[in-house]
Amino acid sequence: MSDVLLVFLYALATALATGLGALPFLFVGEISDRVLANSHALAAGLMLGASFGLVSEGTAHGRMETLGGTVLGVLFILVAQTLLEDYDEEELVFGAARGESARKMLLMLVVMTVHSFSEGVAVGVSFGGGVTLATVITVAIAVHNIPEGVAISAVMRPRGVSVAKCAGWSVVSSLPQPLMAVPAFLFVEAFRPALPWGLGFAAGAMIFMVLVELLPEAFDEGRRASVATLTTVTIVAMVLFQRFL
Repeated sequence: MSDVLLVFLYALATALATGLGALPFLFVGEISDRVLANSHALAAGLMLGASFGLVSEGTAHGRMETLGGTVLGVLFILVAQTLLEDYDEEELVFGAARGESARKMLLMLVVMTVHSFSEGVAVGVSFGGGVTLATVITVAIAVHNIPEGVAISAVMRPRGVSVAKCAGWSVVSSLPQPLMAVPAFLFVEAFRPALPWGLGFAAGAMIFMVLVELLPEAFDEGRRASVATLTTVTIVAMVLFQRFL
């Protein structure tokens, strides 16, 4: 097997792992306002916890580059929001959802897809240190992707998207990983300086998405104390989860 094919298959495995995040929603019954609020709180906690890990990893490669990437991530979401708001509410459709629900799901997918680019680069660059290091990094990213799939499904499932489609869209959001891993492996020295920018970009986009989209809606739909508690516990759990990977 060629090295390029091996890199692609490793990165593809990390993308497929994201789909596993939809499986817990097989056991979620009626989607009430409370379930919607808790789903948003769960997604917010997972994304914030992941963002802290991205910033930590990014600063190890370049502090100012990570900060610059974070600012670009925030600007990216502001532009994406503006573009989506330009659509008439009835014209914006995503699956069976329309209007505001469709906008939220599209924004979530955009954010998580952009995040996947930096993870793909990380997999490709890791092969520069040998197959053993690459295997460790790939397994870590694959396991890390499962909670990201949970976060995506937590936004989509309460809006009527089937579990199978939640899994499918979760995998789609991670397809940049195999697409970016191969060029990053072939041109490792050229891609390495871009890594902190990409990690910061993903962190900034996710944090901003949480603060302006997920948490406000969670607080509107559920009890503030419950939402705050679930978000806090999920952040800590995600940080610890990444710490032990």
